[in-house]
Amino acid sequence: MTKAFSSAVLDLDCEREADRIGKVLLDYLQSYRRKGFIVGLSGGIDSSVTLALCVKALGKERVFGLHMPERDSSEDTLGFSRLVADHFGVASELEDITAMLEAAGCYRRRDDAIRTVIPEYRADWKCKIVLPSAAENKGYNFFSVVARSPDGSLLKKRLPLEAYLGVVAASNFKQRIRKMLEYYHADRLNYATTGTPNRLEYDQGFFVKQGDGLADVKPIAHLYKTQVYDLAEFLDVPETIRKRPPTTDTYSLEQGQDEFYFSLPYDKMDLCLYARNHAVPAAEAAAALGMRTEQIEWVYRDIESKRRATGYLHARPQLVSAVEEVS
Repeated sequence: MTKAFSSAVLDLDCEREADRIGKVLLDYLQSYRRKGFIVGLSGGIDSSVTLALCVKALGKERVFGLHMPERDSSEDTLGFSRLVADHFGVASELEDITAMLEAAGCYRRRDDAIRTVIPEYRADWKCKIVLPSAAENKGYNFFSVVARSPDGSLLKKRLPLEAYLGVVAASNFKQRIRKMLEYYHADRLNYATTGTPNRLEYDQGFFVKQGDGLADVKPIAHLYKTQVYDLAEFLDVPETIRKRPPTTDTYSLEQGQDEFYFSLPYDKMDLCLYARNHAVPAAEAAAALGMRTEQIEWVYRDIESKRRATGYLHARPQLVSAVEEVS
């Protein structure tokens, strides 16, 4: 008889997995003659676990952390990222990227795009962009912008494609400038860079090409976010980090990842992704998750839609002809 689908499918032998990842990290450094790893710290679970894995494999002396907040970052971001660096005893440096973003026109370009749907929007307002959840979705996904004025009034407007692309294109400066700084410090120290996407983010294209999608090694890209949380406990990541809800920390209004990109909270999305990957019928997955079958069917379609839409993000540069090495 086939074993019933449940959350147990994501159970992880954390000690074995941490050792396996550590060996890959060490082998990479040896192969490319690099001394250690750079980790961009956001104060979130993924970057914290990535740093902890590097420290376990190499020791704290060969890991360097970067704190890279900007004016839209949560007030807690820097405190959490410093907590992680201090907890694991790694050297780190603060690089506030606000001035670089202003020079690149990040905020101005984003605000101009928002004003195409909310003309009264100004620089002292706060904003985020959101998607409907699987529970409320009736058809296609459409992004909306939520804006809050200084007096606390909230406006929500659907974003036409051109405005949505403008907001996202401007916001992507943030991830790309952070990665530029990671590579500066990597070159300075003869280190390699790390990427921090988990499997859910990597599979579904929740990253910026040549931004947080760029890295020499991605230690947790094969792990579901639920498994990343399990590793966090095993690796003694501070409890306050483990209890912090996943956020994008990209827009000035507080925002969960399920609002911005995923149609469900991460624990349910993990199971839906696993179920889709292993051909679990929607009805069986629905029973395990306490959802309706039609909701799971919608999530399955959304998973495939995101895979198609974000294939470009995974693509390597296209060559006209293969370039072979000459010995």
